[in-house]
Amino acid sequence: MLAAIAAFMMMTATSCDKVEQGDNGDNEYKPLELTTKASQFVEQGSTFSFEFIDRINKHAKADYIISPLSMQFLLGMLLDGAKGETAEQIAKVLGYGAGEVDAVNQFCLSMLEQLPKLDEKTTLNIANAIFVDDGWPLNSSFKKDVAKYFNAEVSNLDFSDNAGSLKVINGWSNTHTNGMIPKVLEEVDPSILAYLMNAVYFKSQWVNQFPKQSTADELFTDETGMGINGKVKMMKMSCHLPYFENEMYQMVSMPYGNGAFSMMVLLPRYEYTTAEITASLKKANWNALRKAPRETEVDVWFPKFESKYKIKLNDILSAMGMPLAFGAADFSAMSPYANRLSFVQQDGAIKVDEEGSEAAAVSVAGMEKNTAVGGEPQIAIFHADHPFIYLITEASTGVVLFAGRYCGK
Repeated sequence: MLAAIAAFMMMTATSCDKVEQGDNGDNEYKPLELTTKASQFVEQGSTFSFEFIDRINKHAKADYIISPLSMQFLLGMLLDGAKGETAEQIAKVLGYGAGEVDAVNQFCLSMLEQLPKLDEKTTLNIANAIFVDDGWPLNSSFKKDVAKYFNAEVSNLDFSDNAGSLKVINGWSNTHTNGMIPKVLEEVDPSILAYLMNAVYFKSQWVNQFPKQSTADELFTDETGMGINGKVKMMKMSCHLPYFENEMYQMVSMPYGNGAFSMMVLLPRYEYTTAEITASLKKANWNALRKAPRETEVDVWFPKFESKYKIKLNDILSAMGMPLAFGAADFSAMSPYANRLSFVQQDGAIKVDEEGSEAAAVSVAGMEKNTAVGGEPQIAIFHADHPFIYLITEASTGVVLFAGRYCGK
């Protein structure tokens, strides 16, 4: 049986092109250095990430791409500007305890400083900014904190100049996502005090690249395996990769660069759905699950694709536990003129090809003015020819930078 599978693999796929992980050893992977408290925040942040992913997965009708990490940075800045029960709700949604703003700030600073330096062959840029309507000042203590812990640019704009303000805000998004998200706002609302923004940009090469000559058109089915969503460009290779399977899904991890980051793909068995996978991730021991894959010879089929997604998050964040931020909020630590959140949104984009991946996300919050588990086989067949979940994660902590679902449409 194994001989037959091996012969079939030789006919249908070409071996992966291995890219050296380091340059003479000077790009060695080193885990993040975190305090005990920060390590606890990583675990708590994973709880937020998978709750966030599950709710998006239920909401989205087709493909999506989001960044839990970007949303954590945006909510972290909002937490600095909140007080009382508003702050408690935001902290609870993030998975942190009330009154731990300083510790959260230190954690965000640590991630901001260390994540982009983990792999010389991976470009990871994280940027924060706040654009304020001129004449409506923010508290100096808030500006000091977001500058110190989030490296946030605070700029004054004349929001009555819609075209001029849009050019600056959308230009910031375009610049900090390398052109992947050129526009986040259609107009600037004069009733808004400030737009708080986070951008995360990621680009890296696979350690094991897909041979371009093996890419071919293949059918992509629906979750039942019975309906056809269309044909996709399917990348193919046979390679040793971290692999795991259980009764619900198969999971393969495809590393980038020096191994600091990887894409983890969860492919449901036909009896299960992506919704059941994201629901199970909320209950799973994430540290145990992400360490479960073992090096296995895997025949991988994986779509070459691009996805873009935009979502308004007011209802989702309210349902997760912070409704006050959109109602009778207290953001007086940000500004005496801060009323409540008008909206929170996120734009995401991803490109995946034979060489690697490029992904970006921009999270924006508009602040209103206040005017009054199992084993693995010897050879695994991992053909992602039906909807799947994917996560781009950091190796030592399991922090989820990006998450998405691909449905072939």
